[in-house]
Amino acid sequence: MEIINKSSKPGKLHSVVFDFDGTLSLIRKGWQEIMTPYFTEVLLDAPKAGTYEEEWICAREFIDILTGKQTIYQCMKLDEEVVIRGGISRDPLEYKNEYHRRLLEKIEYRRKGLGDGSIKPVEYLVPGSVGVIEMLIGYDVDIYLASGTDEEYVKQEVALLGLDKYFRSRIYGARDDYKLFSKAMVIKRIIKENKLHGSSLAGFGDGYVEIENIKEVGGLAIGVAANEETMAGIDEWKRTRLIKAGADVIIPDFTGLDDLEKYLFGEQHAI
Repeated sequence: MEIINKSSKPGKLHSVVFDFDGTLSLIRKGWQEIMTPYFTEVLLDAPKAGTYEEEWICAREFIDILTGKQTIYQCMKLDEEVVIRGGISRDPLEYKNEYHRRLLEKIEYRRKGLGDGSIKPVEYLVPGSVGVIEMLIGYDVDIYLASGTDEEYVKQEVALLGLDKYFRSRIYGARDDYKLFSKAMVIKRIIKENKLHGSSLAGFGDGYVEIENIKEVGGLAIGVAANEETMAGIDEWKRTRLIKAGADVIIPDFTGLDDLEKYLFGEQHAI
C-alpha cells in the first residue's frame, strides 16, 4: 500500500463504492485490445484520416481518458473524431453495439466457463477481492458497485463471480439512455440517502473517472493499479494515471489486507 496524499485521513466509514472491471473483475480483461483496434479501423475509414499509428494513438488517448465512464461516452467521442476527419456522423449506439459484439466474442468462453463451473471465480477476480469485501462488511460498512458497463451484463458477471450475495441490490451499471446513470450520480445518491459527509465515503477503482468522482465529494479515493497480465505487483502506467486523477492511496490488489484494514479503521473493531 502506497499512501500518496498523507494529509487525507479516512473518517468513520459508512459506505464504500467499488468500480467493477479491473477493480474486482477480470472477466473483461483485454477489452482495450478490442476497442482500440476497432476505433482505429473506424477512424481510418474517414476521408481525412491520418496514418494507422496516428489514429491508433488518438483512439487510445481518448479511450484512456474516458475509462470508467459508460462505454457510450467513448463511442460519442469516436463519432466526434470521425466528423473532424470529414466522415459522416452516426448514432454512437451503433459503435457501442459493434464493440460489444466483438468483446463478447472474445470473452464468451470466460463467461461460459464460470457459468458451468469449469472455470473457478478466483481465476477472474482481482486477488483479495472477496477478502476486502468481507472485511468491510465486518465493520458494518455498506458496499456499492458502480460500473460503466451495461447494467444487464454487470449483474450477470457479478453473479458469475459469486459476488451478488454481497452487493445484492446495490449494483449500478450503464443504461442505453446515458443520462440516467453516472458514477457521480450514484455517489451523490448514496450521500443524500444516508445523510453522509464526504469523509464517510471511500471508493476503490482503477479508472480516472471514479477517482475524480470520489474526490469531488471529499471522499477517500483508493486506486487499484493491478497488473492484469501477471497479477503480481503494480502496473506503473495505471499508478501514474490514478495519481494524476487524485488517488489518495495506491494498492496493487487487495492481498495486503492487514495494512489496508489498519489504515481504514485504526483501532476500531469489526462487529
